[in-house]
Amino acid sequence: MNIKFPNDFLFGIGSSSYQIEGAHDKDGKGESIWDRYTETHKELIVDGSDGKDACKSYEFYEDDVQALKDLQVQFYRFSISWCRICPDGDSAKLNQSGIAYYNNLINLLIDSGIEPMVTIYHWDLPQKLQDLGGWTNPKMADFFEDYARVIFTLYGDRVKWWFTINEPHLHSVFSYGQCLRDKLPVHAPDVRFLGISEYLAGHVMLLSHARAYRLYQKEFYSKQRGKVGIVLDAFNFIPASNKIEDINAAKRTRTFEVEWLLHPIFSSTGDYPPLMKKIINEKSLAEGRTRSRLPELTADEIELIKGSSDFLGINHYTTYLAADEDVGDKPSFYNDAGFNATPNPNSFSPSPDWIKMEPEGFLDLLNWIKNTYNNPPVFITENGCGDVQEYDDKDKIYYHKTYLQVILKAINEDGCKIIGYSAWSLLDSFEWSSGYTEKFGFYRIDFTDPKRKRTPKRSASYYRNVIKTRSIDFKFPD
Repeated sequence: MNIKFPNDFLFGIGSSSYQIEGAHDKDGKGESIWDRYTETHKELIVDGSDGKDACKSYEFYEDDVQALKDLQVQFYRFSISWCRICPDGDSAKLNQSGIAYYNNLINLLIDSGIEPMVTIYHWDLPQKLQDLGGWTNPKMADFFEDYARVIFTLYGDRVKWWFTINEPHLHSVFSYGQCLRDKLPVHAPDVRFLGISEYLAGHVMLLSHARAYRLYQKEFYSKQRGKVGIVLDAFNFIPASNKIEDINAAKRTRTFEVEWLLHPIFSSTGDYPPLMKKIINEKSLAEGRTRSRLPELTADEIELIKGSSDFLGINHYTTYLAADEDVGDKPSFYNDAGFNATPNPNSFSPSPDWIKMEPEGFLDLLNWIKNTYNNPPVFITENGCGDVQEYDDKDKIYYHKTYLQVILKAINEDGCKIIGYSAWSLLDSFEWSSGYTEKFGFYRIDFTDPKRKRTPKRSASYYRNVIKTRSIDFKFPD
Protein backbone atom coordinates (compact mmCIF):
# COMPACT_ATOMS: atom_id res chain seq x y z
CA MET A 1 0.00 0.00 0.00
CA ASN A 2 1.38 3.41 -1.03
CA ILE A 3 0.19 6.67 0.50
CA LYS A 4 1.20 9.95 -1.12
CA PHE A 5 2.46 13.08 0.60
CA PRO A 6 1.35 16.53 -0.62
CA ASN A 7 3.48 17.98 -3.42
CA ASP A 8 4.62 20.92 -1.28
CA PHE A 9 5.56 18.79 1.74
CA LEU A 10 9.28 19.07 2.53
CA PHE A 11 11.57 16.14 3.36
CA GLY A 12 14.98 16.50 4.96
CA ILE A 13 17.28 15.44 7.74
CA GLY A 14 19.15 17.08 10.59
CA SER A 15 22.25 17.40 12.74
CA SER A 16 23.80 19.86 15.19
CA SER A 17 27.21 21.47 15.39
CA TYR A 18 28.66 20.02 18.59
CA GLN A 19 27.35 16.55 17.80
CA ILE A 20 29.14 16.20 14.46
CA GLU A 21 31.69 18.92 13.70
CA GLY A 22 34.64 18.10 15.95
CA ALA A 23 37.57 20.51 15.54
CA HIS A 24 36.75 21.76 19.03
CA ASP A 25 39.70 24.15 19.20
CA LYS A 26 40.62 24.55 15.54
CA ASP A 27 40.81 27.75 13.48
CA GLY A 28 39.96 30.13 16.29
CA LYS A 29 36.88 28.40 17.69
CA GLY A 30 36.17 29.29 21.32
CA GLU A 31 35.33 26.93 24.16
CA SER A 32 31.69 25.87 24.51
CA ILE A 33 29.87 24.66 27.60
CA TRP A 34 29.98 21.13 26.17
CA ASP A 35 33.73 21.35 25.63
CA ARG A 36 34.12 22.27 29.28
CA TYR A 37 31.51 19.79 30.57
CA THR A 38 32.86 16.73 28.78
CA GLU A 39 36.36 17.64 29.94
CA THR A 40 35.41 18.03 33.61
CA HIS A 41 32.45 15.63 33.98
CA LYS A 42 33.32 12.54 31.94
CA GLU A 43 31.61 10.46 34.63
CA LEU A 44 28.27 11.95 33.57
CA ILE A 45 28.68 10.78 29.95
CA VAL A 46 27.66 7.14 29.58
CA ASP A 47 30.79 6.10 27.70
CA GLY A 48 33.04 8.88 28.98
CA SER A 49 33.33 10.33 25.47
CA ASP A 50 33.19 13.87 24.07
CA GLY A 51 32.71 15.82 20.85
CA LYS A 52 36.29 16.96 20.37
CA ASP A 53 36.49 15.07 17.09
CA ALA A 54 32.96 13.62 16.71
CA CYS A 55 32.22 12.92 13.02
CA LYS A 56 34.85 15.44 11.87
CA SER A 57 32.25 17.26 9.80
CA TYR A 58 34.27 20.47 10.07
CA GLU A 59 36.93 18.73 8.02
CA PHE A 60 34.78 16.39 5.94
CA TYR A 61 31.61 18.41 5.36
CA GLU A 62 31.79 17.57 1.67
CA ASP A 63 31.23 13.92 2.60
CA ASP A 64 28.13 14.98 4.54
CA VAL A 65 26.78 16.82 1.51
CA GLN A 66 27.44 13.80 -0.69
CA ALA A 67 25.43 11.68 1.75
CA LEU A 68 22.63 14.24 1.59
CA LYS A 69 22.68 14.11 -2.20
CA ASP A 70 22.53 10.33 -2.10
CA LEU A 71 19.50 10.53 0.19
CA GLN A 72 17.88 12.99 -2.25
CA VAL A 73 16.68 15.20 0.61
CA GLN A 74 15.15 18.57 -0.15
CA PHE A 75 16.75 20.29 2.83
CA TYR A 76 19.42 19.89 5.50
CA ARG A 77 18.77 21.24 9.00
CA PHE A 78 22.05 21.99 10.78
CA SER A 79 23.15 24.37 13.50
CA ILE A 80 25.78 27.07 13.59
CA SER A 81 28.22 26.96 16.48
CA TRP A 82 28.03 30.29 18.32
CA CYS A 83 31.62 29.98 19.53
CA ARG A 84 32.89 29.17 16.04
CA ILE A 85 31.51 32.53 14.84
CA CYS A 86 32.00 34.55 18.06
CA PRO A 87 34.64 32.65 20.08
CA ASP A 88 33.75 34.22 23.43
CA GLY A 89 30.14 35.05 22.59
CA ASP A 90 30.83 38.71 21.82
CA SER A 91 29.44 39.67 18.40
CA ALA A 92 32.06 42.41 18.11
CA LYS A 93 34.78 39.75 17.84
CA LEU A 94 34.17 37.58 14.79
CA ASN A 95 36.15 34.55 13.68
CA GLN A 96 36.64 34.63 9.91
CA SER A 97 37.58 30.95 9.67
CA GLY A 98 34.30 29.95 11.30
CA ILE A 99 32.37 32.30 9.04
CA ALA A 100 34.07 30.77 5.99
CA TYR A 101 33.25 27.22 7.09
CA TYR A 102 29.52 27.84 7.13
CA ASN A 103 29.69 29.86 3.91
CA ASN A 104 31.34 26.88 2.24
CA LEU A 105 28.76 24.46 3.62
CA ILE A 106 25.79 26.64 2.65
CA ASN A 107 27.12 27.29 -0.84
CA LEU A 108 27.82 23.61 -1.46
CA LEU A 109 24.32 22.68 -0.28
CA ILE A 110 22.74 25.19 -2.64
CA ASP A 111 24.95 24.08 -5.53
CA SER A 112 23.77 20.52 -4.77
CA GLY A 113 20.10 21.50 -4.91
CA ILE A 114 19.63 21.18 -1.14
CA GLU A 115 17.92 23.90 0.92
CA PRO A 116 19.97 24.99 3.96
CA MET A 117 17.88 25.29 7.13
CA VAL A 118 19.76 26.77 10.06
CA THR A 119 19.34 26.40 13.80
CA ILE A 120 20.94 29.47 15.34
CA TYR A 121 21.46 27.88 18.77
CA HIS A 122 21.61 24.16 19.54
CA TRP A 123 22.98 24.02 23.10
CA ASP A 124 26.70 24.79 22.57
CA LEU A 125 26.81 28.13 24.39
CA PRO A 126 30.20 29.88 24.53
CA GLN A 127 31.73 29.13 27.92
CA LYS A 128 32.57 32.82 28.41
CA LEU A 129 28.86 33.61 28.41
CA GLN A 130 28.18 30.80 30.85
CA ASP A 131 30.76 32.37 33.14
CA LEU A 132 28.40 35.37 33.22
CA GLY A 133 25.50 33.16 34.26
CA GLY A 134 24.51 31.72 30.90
CA TRP A 135 20.80 31.59 30.20
CA THR A 136 19.91 32.61 33.76
CA ASN A 137 21.38 36.07 33.05
CA PRO A 138 18.74 38.41 31.53
CA LYS A 139 21.50 40.11 29.51
CA MET A 140 21.74 36.92 27.46
CA ALA A 141 18.81 38.23 25.42
CA ASP A 142 21.04 41.10 24.29
CA PHE A 143 23.90 38.75 23.46
CA PHE A 144 21.60 36.42 21.53
CA GLU A 145 19.94 39.21 19.57
CA ASP A 146 23.37 40.58 18.60
CA TYR A 147 24.52 37.10 17.58
CA ALA A 148 21.37 36.54 15.54
CA ARG A 149 21.97 39.85 13.74
CA VAL A 150 25.44 38.63 12.76
CA ILE A 151 24.06 35.33 11.48
CA PHE A 152 21.19 36.92 9.53
CA THR A 153 23.64 39.39 7.99
CA LEU A 154 26.20 36.77 7.02
CA TYR A 155 23.93 34.07 5.64
CA GLY A 156 20.40 35.45 5.19
CA ASP A 157 20.88 36.11 1.49
CA ARG A 158 20.91 32.33 1.00
CA VAL A 159 19.24 30.84 4.10
CA LYS A 160 15.44 31.23 4.07
CA TRP A 161 14.51 28.94 6.97
CA TRP A 162 15.65 29.81 10.49
CA PHE A 163 15.17 28.00 13.80
CA THR A 164 16.13 30.30 16.65
CA ILE A 165 16.64 28.00 19.65
CA ASN A 166 16.46 24.23 19.81
CA GLU A 167 14.37 22.75 22.64
CA PRO A 168 14.52 25.55 25.23
CA HIS A 169 12.38 23.53 27.66
CA LEU A 170 14.66 20.50 27.65
CA HIS A 171 17.79 22.66 27.66
CA SER A 172 16.46 24.58 30.67
CA VAL A 173 15.46 21.55 32.73
CA PHE A 174 18.32 19.22 31.84
CA SER A 175 21.04 21.88 32.01
CA TYR A 176 19.86 24.33 34.67
CA GLY A 177 17.72 22.13 36.88
CA GLN A 178 17.05 18.55 37.73
CA CYS A 179 16.81 16.06 34.91
CA LEU A 180 16.04 12.76 36.61
CA ARG A 181 14.74 13.76 40.06
CA ASP A 182 17.14 11.94 42.37
CA LYS A 183 20.08 11.95 39.95
CA LEU A 184 22.48 14.68 38.95
CA PRO A 185 21.74 16.82 35.90
CA VAL A 186 23.18 15.24 32.79
CA HIS A 187 23.65 18.19 30.43
CA ALA A 188 26.08 21.07 30.32
CA PRO A 189 26.53 23.42 32.13
CA ASP A 190 25.34 21.45 35.19
CA VAL A 191 23.66 24.22 37.21
CA ARG A 192 21.59 22.95 40.14
CA PHE A 193 19.67 25.83 41.69
CA LEU A 194 16.55 23.66 41.54
CA GLY A 195 13.18 25.30 41.18
CA ILE A 196 14.87 28.59 40.32
CA SER A 197 17.48 28.34 37.57
CA GLU A 198 15.45 26.17 35.17
CA TYR A 199 12.62 28.71 35.10
CA LEU A 200 15.04 31.62 34.72
CA ALA A 201 16.78 29.89 31.81
CA GLY A 202 13.51 29.11 30.03
CA HIS A 203 12.32 32.67 30.60
CA VAL A 204 15.46 34.23 29.12
CA MET A 205 15.52 31.83 26.15
CA LEU A 206 11.90 32.65 25.39
CA LEU A 207 12.63 36.37 25.39
CA SER A 208 15.80 35.79 23.35
CA HIS A 209 13.85 33.91 20.71
CA ALA A 210 11.26 36.67 20.50
CA ARG A 211 13.93 39.36 20.26
CA ALA A 212 15.60 37.52 17.36
CA TYR A 213 12.26 37.04 15.60
CA ARG A 214 11.29 40.72 15.89
CA LEU A 215 14.78 41.71 14.77
CA TYR A 216 14.42 39.67 11.60
CA GLN A 217 11.00 41.13 10.85
CA LYS A 218 12.22 44.68 11.38
CA GLU A 219 15.64 44.63 9.74
CA PHE A 220 15.89 41.66 7.39
CA TYR A 221 12.56 40.34 6.17
CA SER A 222 11.90 42.97 3.52
CA LYS A 223 15.07 41.97 1.63
CA GLN A 224 15.60 38.34 2.61
CA ARG A 225 11.99 37.05 2.76
CA GLY A 226 12.82 34.16 5.07
CA LYS A 227 10.82 32.33 7.73
CA VAL A 228 11.77 32.26 11.41
CA GLY A 229 10.47 29.84 14.04
CA ILE A 230 11.32 28.09 17.27
CA VAL A 231 11.89 24.37 17.93
CA LEU A 232 10.18 22.85 20.98
CA ASP A 233 10.58 19.32 22.32
CA ALA A 234 7.06 17.92 22.29
CA PHE A 235 6.60 14.45 23.70
CA ASN A 236 3.06 13.28 24.30
CA PHE A 237 1.74 12.33 27.73
CA ILE A 238 -1.31 10.16 28.42
CA PRO A 239 -2.76 9.03 31.77
CA ALA A 240 -1.13 5.93 33.22
CA SER A 241 -4.58 4.74 34.41
CA ASN A 242 -8.23 5.76 34.47
CA LYS A 243 -7.82 7.25 37.94
CA ILE A 244 -8.74 10.92 38.11
CA GLU A 245 -5.38 11.60 39.77
CA ASP A 246 -3.51 10.23 36.75
CA ILE A 247 -5.80 12.02 34.30
CA ASN A 248 -5.03 15.30 36.05
CA ALA A 249 -1.35 14.37 36.19
CA ALA A 250 -1.25 13.92 32.41
CA LYS A 251 -2.76 17.37 31.98
CA ARG A 252 -0.21 18.90 34.35
CA THR A 253 2.62 17.08 32.62
CA ARG A 254 1.64 18.40 29.21
CA THR A 255 1.32 21.89 30.68
CA PHE A 256 4.80 21.87 32.22
CA GLU A 257 6.58 19.86 29.54
CA VAL A 258 5.00 21.29 26.38
CA GLU A 259 2.79 24.32 27.03
CA TRP A 260 5.29 26.19 29.23
CA LEU A 261 7.06 27.68 26.21
CA LEU A 262 4.47 26.95 23.53
CA HIS A 263 1.55 28.83 25.11
CA PRO A 264 3.28 32.24 25.31
CA ILE A 265 3.98 32.17 21.54
CA PHE A 266 1.01 30.41 20.00
CA SER A 267 -2.00 31.10 22.24
CA SER A 268 -4.32 34.03 21.58
CA THR A 269 -3.74 35.41 25.08
CA GLY A 270 0.01 34.91 25.43
CA ASP A 271 1.78 34.57 28.79
CA TYR A 272 2.67 31.37 30.61
CA PRO A 273 -0.06 28.70 30.99
CA PRO A 274 -2.51 29.67 33.78
CA LEU A 275 -2.28 26.23 35.44
CA MET A 276 1.51 26.41 35.61
CA LYS A 277 1.44 29.94 37.00
CA LYS A 278 -1.10 28.92 39.65
CA ILE A 279 0.79 25.83 40.82
CA ILE A 280 4.20 27.49 41.08
CA ASN A 281 2.79 30.62 42.71
CA GLU A 282 0.96 28.63 45.38
CA LYS A 283 4.00 26.48 46.10
CA SER A 284 6.24 29.55 46.24
CA LEU A 285 3.99 31.29 48.77
CA ALA A 286 3.80 28.12 50.86
CA GLU A 287 7.60 28.10 50.94
CA GLY A 288 7.54 31.54 52.53
CA ARG A 289 8.45 33.49 49.41
CA THR A 290 6.99 36.86 48.49
CA ARG A 291 6.91 36.13 44.77
CA SER A 292 6.61 33.16 42.45
CA ARG A 293 9.70 31.20 41.42
CA LEU A 294 8.33 31.38 37.87
CA PRO A 295 9.45 34.76 36.47
CA GLU A 296 6.63 37.09 35.53
CA LEU A 297 6.22 38.32 31.99
CA THR A 298 5.38 42.01 31.72
CA ALA A 299 2.58 43.20 29.46
CA ASP A 300 5.15 44.40 26.92
CA GLU A 301 6.99 41.08 27.04
CA ILE A 302 3.77 39.15 26.51
CA GLU A 303 3.11 41.15 23.35
CA LEU A 304 6.73 40.78 22.23
CA ILE A 305 6.53 36.99 22.50
CA LYS A 306 2.98 36.38 21.30
CA GLY A 307 2.97 35.38 17.63
CA SER A 308 6.77 35.43 17.39
CA SER A 309 7.05 32.40 15.11
CA ASP A 310 6.17 31.83 11.47
CA PHE A 311 5.76 28.13 12.23
CA LEU A 312 6.06 25.71 15.14
CA GLY A 313 9.03 23.37 14.98
CA ILE A 314 8.53 20.26 17.09
CA ASN A 315 10.94 17.49 18.02
CA HIS A 316 9.00 14.34 18.85
CA TYR A 317 10.21 10.86 19.70
CA THR A 318 7.67 9.03 21.83
CA THR A 319 4.68 9.09 24.21
CA TYR A 320 4.92 8.57 27.97
CA LEU A 321 2.50 7.35 30.62
CA ALA A 322 1.98 10.09 33.21
CA ALA A 323 1.05 9.20 36.78
CA ASP A 324 0.33 11.40 39.76
CA GLU A 325 3.25 11.48 42.15
CA ASP A 326 3.87 13.35 45.39
CA VAL A 327 7.55 14.12 45.15
CA GLY A 328 7.84 16.21 48.30
CA ASP A 329 8.28 19.86 49.10
CA LYS A 330 11.79 20.47 47.78
CA PRO A 331 11.49 23.00 44.94
CA SER A 332 12.20 21.79 41.42
CA PHE A 333 10.53 21.62 38.04
CA TYR A 334 9.42 18.02 38.61
CA ASN A 335 8.27 18.59 42.17
CA ASP A 336 6.17 21.53 41.02
CA ALA A 337 4.55 19.47 38.28
CA GLY A 338 3.98 16.44 40.53
CA PHE A 339 4.13 13.66 37.96
CA ASN A 340 6.07 10.57 37.04
CA ALA A 341 6.35 9.87 33.32
CA THR A 342 7.47 6.42 32.17
CA PRO A 343 7.66 4.60 28.83
CA ASN A 344 4.82 2.16 28.18
CA PRO A 345 6.26 -1.26 29.13
CA ASN A 346 3.87 -3.00 26.72
CA SER A 347 5.03 -1.10 23.63
CA PHE A 348 7.86 -2.07 21.32
CA SER A 349 11.15 -0.27 21.93
CA PRO A 350 13.59 -0.03 19.00
CA SER A 351 16.53 1.77 20.63
CA PRO A 352 17.29 3.43 23.02
CA ASP A 353 14.98 2.13 25.73
CA TRP A 354 13.40 5.54 26.45
CA ILE A 355 11.80 5.46 22.99
CA LYS A 356 8.66 3.38 22.52
CA MET A 357 6.73 2.88 19.29
CA GLU A 358 3.68 5.04 20.00
CA PRO A 359 2.60 6.55 16.65
CA GLU A 360 -1.01 7.05 17.79
CA GLY A 361 0.35 9.19 20.61
CA PHE A 362 2.01 11.42 18.02
CA LEU A 363 -1.28 11.71 16.14
CA ASP A 364 -2.99 12.68 19.39
CA LEU A 365 -0.36 15.37 20.01
CA LEU A 366 -0.64 16.82 16.50
CA ASN A 367 -4.40 17.09 16.80
CA TRP A 368 -4.11 18.63 20.26
CA ILE A 369 -1.81 21.32 18.85
CA LYS A 370 -4.25 21.95 16.02
CA ASN A 371 -7.27 22.23 18.30
CA THR A 372 -5.61 24.15 21.13
CA TYR A 373 -3.52 26.64 19.17
CA ASN A 374 -5.60 27.42 16.08
CA ASN A 375 -3.84 24.97 13.77
CA PRO A 376 -0.43 26.63 13.30
CA PRO A 377 1.94 25.52 10.53
CA VAL A 378 3.96 22.68 12.08
CA PHE A 379 7.43 21.66 10.96
CA ILE A 380 8.51 18.30 12.40
CA THR A 381 12.13 19.19 13.00
CA GLU A 382 13.22 15.94 14.68
CA ASN A 383 11.74 12.46 14.70
CA GLY A 384 13.57 9.18 14.86
CA CYS A 385 15.06 6.37 16.90
CA GLY A 386 18.20 4.29 17.15
CA ASP A 387 18.85 0.70 16.23
CA VAL A 388 21.24 -1.85 17.68
CA GLN A 389 22.04 -3.16 14.19
CA GLU A 390 24.98 -1.46 12.50
CA TYR A 391 23.62 -1.63 8.95
CA ASP A 392 20.43 -3.70 8.74
CA ASP A 393 18.43 -1.29 10.93
CA LYS A 394 14.94 -2.69 10.32
CA ASP A 395 13.61 -1.37 13.63
CA LYS A 396 14.42 2.18 12.57
CA ILE A 397 12.68 1.65 9.24
CA TYR A 398 9.61 0.29 11.00
CA TYR A 399 9.58 3.29 13.33
CA HIS A 400 9.70 5.80 10.49
CA LYS A 401 7.04 3.95 8.51
CA THR A 402 4.55 4.09 11.34
CA TYR A 403 5.25 7.70 12.32
CA LEU A 404 5.10 8.93 8.72
CA GLN A 405 1.79 7.10 8.37
CA VAL A 406 0.17 9.05 11.23
CA ILE A 407 1.63 12.30 9.90
CA LEU A 408 -0.17 11.64 6.63
CA LYS A 409 -3.36 10.87 8.52
CA ALA A 410 -3.02 14.11 10.45
CA ILE A 411 -2.64 16.03 7.18
CA ASN A 412 -5.17 14.29 4.97
CA GLU A 413 -7.90 13.30 7.42
CA ASP A 414 -7.55 15.66 10.35
CA GLY A 415 -6.53 18.86 8.57
CA CYS A 416 -3.33 19.52 10.52
CA LYS A 417 -1.04 22.01 8.79
CA ILE A 418 2.16 19.97 8.75
CA ILE A 419 4.61 21.45 6.25
CA GLY A 420 7.79 19.41 6.58
CA TYR A 421 9.63 16.49 8.13
CA SER A 422 13.25 16.36 9.25
CA ALA A 423 14.40 12.90 10.30
CA TRP A 424 16.95 12.57 13.08
CA SER A 425 19.74 12.12 12.19
CA LEU A 426 22.06 12.15 9.20
CA LEU A 427 24.99 10.55 11.03
CA ASP A 428 25.66 8.45 14.08
CA SER A 429 26.91 11.23 16.33
CA PHE A 430 27.60 12.39 19.87
CA GLU A 431 24.24 12.08 21.66
CA TRP A 432 24.95 14.33 24.63
CA SER A 433 24.98 12.45 27.96
CA SER A 434 24.67 9.14 26.08
CA GLY A 435 27.88 9.76 24.19
CA TYR A 436 28.17 7.47 21.18
CA THR A 437 26.06 4.65 22.65
CA GLU A 438 22.89 5.67 20.78
CA LYS A 439 22.90 5.26 16.99
CA PHE A 440 20.27 7.52 15.40
CA GLY A 441 22.12 8.00 12.10
CA PHE A 442 21.02 6.92 8.65
CA TYR A 443 24.75 6.72 8.01
CA ARG A 444 27.14 4.71 10.16
CA ILE A 445 30.34 6.44 11.18
CA ASP A 446 33.55 4.46 11.60
CA PHE A 447 35.00 6.28 14.61
CA THR A 448 38.24 4.30 14.29
CA ASP A 449 38.82 5.77 10.83
CA PRO A 450 40.70 9.11 10.82
CA LYS A 451 38.47 10.16 7.91
CA ARG A 452 35.30 8.97 9.65
CA LYS A 453 34.00 6.92 6.74
CA ARG A 454 30.26 7.37 6.23
CA THR A 455 28.40 4.19 5.23
CA PRO A 456 24.67 4.17 4.44
CA LYS A 457 22.46 1.87 6.49
CA ARG A 458 19.38 0.13 5.18
CA SER A 459 17.29 2.98 6.61
CA ALA A 460 19.01 5.36 4.18
CA SER A 461 17.65 3.35 1.26
CA TYR A 462 14.20 3.37 2.81
CA TYR A 463 14.16 7.10 3.43
CA ARG A 464 15.49 7.82 -0.06
CA ASN A 465 12.61 5.77 -1.46
CA VAL A 466 10.09 7.73 0.62
CA ILE A 467 11.47 11.03 -0.65
CA LYS A 468 11.73 9.86 -4.26
CA THR A 469 8.20 8.44 -4.42
CA ARG A 470 6.68 10.84 -1.86
CA SER A 471 4.92 7.83 -0.42
CA ILE A 472 5.08 5.17 2.27
CA ASP A 473 5.77 1.77 0.77
CA PHE A 474 4.89 -0.78 3.46
CA LYS A 475 6.50 -3.58 1.44
CA PHE A 476 9.92 -1.88 1.54
CA PRO A 477 12.16 -3.52 2.49
CA ASP A 478 10.86 -7.03 1.91
